[in-house]
Formats: sequence, C-alpha cells, structure tokens
Amino acid sequence: MIEAPLPEQNESTSFEAYFRDPEFAPEQPLAWALSQRQALLEALRGLFSGPQALVQLRLWCFMELASQPQARLSRDDVNRLFHAVLPEALDNVLKRLRDLNLLVWDATPQDYHLSPLAQQVHGLLAPLTTPPAAEYDDMAALLAQVAGAQQLGLVSTNQLKHLHAQLARLHDEFSDAIASGSESRLRLAQPRFDRALDLVDRAGQALTALIRAEHEDPRLEREARAIGQEQARLLSMASQFTRALQQADRQRVTLGSTGLTTSDVRAWLQRHPALYELMGEALSVPVRPVMVSQHDLVDVAEGEFERDRPDAQRGAALPPPAEAAMGTLDTLSLPPELGNLISLLDRWSELATEEAAARTEAEANQVDQTDGAPDSPPPVNKPFSKPLGDAILGGRFAQAAYRLQLMPLVGDAQAQTLKGLTGDLARAPWQWQFKPTHIGTTDEAVALISDGEIYPAQFDEHGQVIPLPLDESGPIVLTAAPAQDAPTRRKAPGASKKSNQAQA
Repeated sequence: MIEAPLPEQNESTSFEAYFRDPEFAPEQPLAWALSQRQALLEALRGLFSGPQALVQLRLWCFMELASQPQARLSRDDVNRLFHAVLPEALDNVLKRLRDLNLLVWDATPQDYHLSPLAQQVHGLLAPLTTPPAAEYDDMAALLAQVAGAQQLGLVSTNQLKHLHAQLARLHDEFSDAIASGSESRLRLAQPRFDRALDLVDRAGQALTALIRAEHEDPRLEREARAIGQEQARLLSMASQFTRALQQADRQRVTLGSTGLTTSDVRAWLQRHPALYELMGEALSVPVRPVMVSQHDLVDVAEGEFERDRPDAQRGAALPPPAEAAMGTLDTLSLPPELGNLISLLDRWSELATEEAAARTEAEANQVDQTDGAPDSPPPVNKPFSKPLGDAILGGRFAQAAYRLQLMPLVGDAQAQTLKGLTGDLARAPWQWQFKPTHIGTTDEAVALISDGEIYPAQFDEHGQVIPLPLDESGPIVLTAAPAQDAPTRRKAPGASKKSNQAQA
C-alpha cells in the first residue's frame, strides 16, 4: 500500500475545485498538458512521499535499476546489485516500485523489467544523477534540451518558454550586479557571466537555426524570436560588465609600497574567521589619571556652569495664534493677444456656421425655383474665408508680429495635446494659407503683409483634417510702416533694408 500523505487544509480531490471558476483550468494549455500525465504524476508522488531518507533510498534504487544494461533482471541479480541494503528495506522499495507500475514482475520467466512509465520518470530524474560541478547547470540542461530537440525536430513551446525565462533571470541578476557598483559582487558574478556567455555561444548555432526555421505553430515562432532578443541582450551586456570591472579597478587603492591593495585587504577580512580577535589587547590598557590643580578645576567648572545655564525664555509658552497677513501670488500670464486671437477665431466659427446654413437654405430655394429648367447654371458655392490680415493687424507692430508668430500653432498636431490657451489655439478648427505676394495695408504700424486666407478646417470621412495644398513660397513677411505711404502691392523680394520685418 502507498503511504497516504498528511491531509492539508482545504484539501480537495479535484484540481478544478481549487479555482474560483472550475472551467478556467481546462482552458489553460499547461494545465491541460498536466492533466494528460496523471500516471506520471502519481508515479512521482509515490516516489517522493514519506521521510527524506526513505525517498533518497527509493530514488537510488530506481536510478540504479534504470542504469543497468540488462533488459531483464532476476531476483538474484537484484539481490547482488543491492547486497548492501537491508532485506526488509529492499523489499519495501521493490514493493513500492511495483505498486507505482515502475517495476514489472514477470511470473513466467521469474524476472523484473522496467515499464515504459519508468523510462519517462527516468528521463525526468536523469539530471539528479550528475553532480553539480558547474554553476548554472539548469540553463545548460535547458540549452541542451532545446538544441537536441531542434536537431530532431521535436521542439516544444514549453521548452522555449523555460529557456526564455532563465535567460531573463540571468540578465536581471547581472544587471543588478552592474548597478550595485560593488567590486565583490562583480567578481563573484564574473565566473557565472562567463559561463553563461560560453553556454549561449555554444548553443548559438542551434538557436539561430531555430529562429530562422519555419514553424507551423505561431507560438513557436514567437518564443523563438523572444529567445533571440534575450540572447542579444545578454551578449550586449558583456561591454557593460567589462566597463564596470574597469571602474572597480580604477577605484582600487595601493597601500604604500607593500604592493597590497584595498581589494586584497577586503578579501582577507572576508576570509578571517573571527574579526573581533583583530583588536587583540588594544582595550586592555589601564586608565591613566591626569592630575589637575584646584584653580584649574574651579575655572573649568565655572565655565561649564555658565555655558550650560538654561535660558530663562526657554520655558515660555508658545505665542498666541495670529491670522496670516493677506498677500498676493504673482503668476506668469500669457500676452492678451493670444486670448484675443482665440476669441476672434471662435466668432468666425459662428459666422461660418451661420453662413453655411444660409447658403444651404439658398441653394435649396434656388433648386426649387429652377426645377424643370435643365439649362440653368448650378449655384456657385464660395467657401467661407477671411484675409490673413484681419487676424494679424491691429495695435502696435510688436503685437501684430506676435500674432503672426502664433499662426503656425493653428492646426499643429503636437501642440493640440497641450493644456491652456496654447492648446486651445492649436485645436481651433481653422486652416490658413499664404501666397508669394505682399499687399499693402491701411494699418498705422504695418506697411506690408503677406497675402493669405484663413479657411475653416475640412475633415475627411475618418475625422482627419484635409491639408491645404502648399505653395512654393518664402517665409511670411510683416513689414513695419515707414514714414511715407507703402505701395499697394508688389512681389515678395522684400522691403527696404531700413524697415523692420517679422517672419514666421
């Protein structure tokens, strides 16, 4: 009989009973795969149940039987193989292996042989037979499994996931060692890092072939690419590790002409069995009295009393509460021209809406009047627009120049994410366009301004703004008014050298 383990709290006979939703477990690929290996799980549970010494004896006997070159073993062969084991203990182990269907007794030829289930269990427990000679044997075993499975075409997603997780853990561990800046941690991690790079380099050909291979399962391709990225991250850390070691070497100090360094002293202190013994007899020196005259004692005592005399106001109560005085908080505010420009665009939006409604009504009336007259011309729809000067001109030249510099913000995609007046101006549903000509103005401060129009923004079926066609022209120019009248219209070569210009 198999020994029953001690009952745990909230123990259930069903795996699905441990979940809030019992239907969640069968939907998981890993849980489904484990549910298909119930016989293997029962064999492992039977092998590892009980005291630690008994489990070790079972594993030793099972691995010894699995390592024998004979396919069948008689009872005499088994007795000779385990002659050092007590007979009662050997009988209990063999009985447990038979109950778990790992060892099969054939009554006709009177011999033992291992079952197919025992071969699967031996494949899982085979790494236990190798001594932990090198560090990170777990990653070496994973790399060996993946490389061998790739050669045989038997790679599974779970193997790639385990290797990916192990590479990620190695990267995080080495990153922590580099970020610590500790020479001891770096020296301790250096052999492991070199070992990991050597293993990844040896398995690089198999991993590269695995990444470049065409897989029918998209999960295999996704995990293979993830392993490639993790491998590249680990290899790129070599330069960082070398720089960290060089930085630690630069911080090392040589103690005089002895040739010893601080690293040697630290290593010696770490290997010392009892640091408290280094004090030796340093604390065994007796106290030596110092003789002082009476006058010196009096002077010192008076000075101490005067210095340590408590303050008379130290024990006074706290002052009565008082209200804080009124104050002002000065904050930086944007020029008023920005808010005025936003208000002007809002008023124009209302005018554009009213004009569009009136135009739609007029078109409907015209269609009704011309119904039945095929030769009548179609109505002309002139879009709503405003001259660029109506938004720029007004006030001093500096104010007009500031409004001109604000115009590129209208419709700017990056500025639309900002908060405040700048974002409001960028989100205004307007577009503007200028021409390669300058026109004269009647403004007192501005003589010339680039000719241009401001239009309501047009949107496509996806809600995106339809951009206006770009003209091949130079910068927008705003020229201050000279003492004499400016010309009414000219091309864009520019104004006189003595006039002030603002460009956007």
